Amino acid sequence: MNLGKDKHIPELEQRYQELSREYELSEITYTIGGRPFGFLSVRDSYALLDRISPEEFLKDEQMPYWAEIWPAAVTLSSFIADELSLQGRSIVELGAGVGMASVVAAACGARVLATDYSTEALRFVGYNALLNGVEVATRQLDWRAVRCSERFDMLFAADVLYERVNLLPIVTAIEKLLKPGGSAYIADPRRRLAGQFLELAGENGFSVTPYSRQYKDGSQPVGVNIYRLEVMNHE
Repeated sequence: MNLGKDKHIPELEQRYQELSREYELSEITYTIGGRPFGFLSVRDSYALLDRISPEEFLKDEQMPYWAEIWPAAVTLSSFIADELSLQGRSIVELGAGVGMASVVAAACGARVLATDYSTEALRFVGYNALLNGVEVATRQLDWRAVRCSERFDMLFAADVLYERVNLLPIVTAIEKLLKPGGSAYIADPRRRLAGQFLELAGENGFSVTPYSRQYKDGSQPVGVNIYRLEVMNHE
């Protein structure tokens, strides 16, 4: 199967070897929007916990969630491919992880910036973009202190509403990163914290449109909600 990577095989092999020396890797193929995509991730994300020093954890309480492909990311990626028109649009992804949504958006014709707090994650984004023959820019980004002068037509994020302390910073990041009239799409596996996030979004001038979906790759379907956030008109 050709994923658009033939001309990049030497670079792919070099990057793969570099990553394989540091991680136990897993590669999986998904069909999204009628075409195949391959994604490299970490086989056992819990093994990465030993790499986090107590000092680092106390500073940021960062867990290696980026290293796995979660149902919300797959669901959001399918939604992007099947239901959005992205040709020529500028896109930013928050908490990109290994970059699934960003890669799919780029394949749909968007100009994409994938961001994550983890610089480790961005290495996987770069590999997965190359693997699938698309261009995705990457940047380290802290939701709590967004330093990005560019604004985007759309913002994507999957499975980021897992810590209460992050809810307001995410709303603020969306405000800073979207162009006037832009839309954010936030995919979440129906966590209770999503309700608090939506309340904060409403208080900060966003209208919310929910889309109910199901992830069905396994014995037990996972319910996923995708929330479209847009700035309400004040006339």
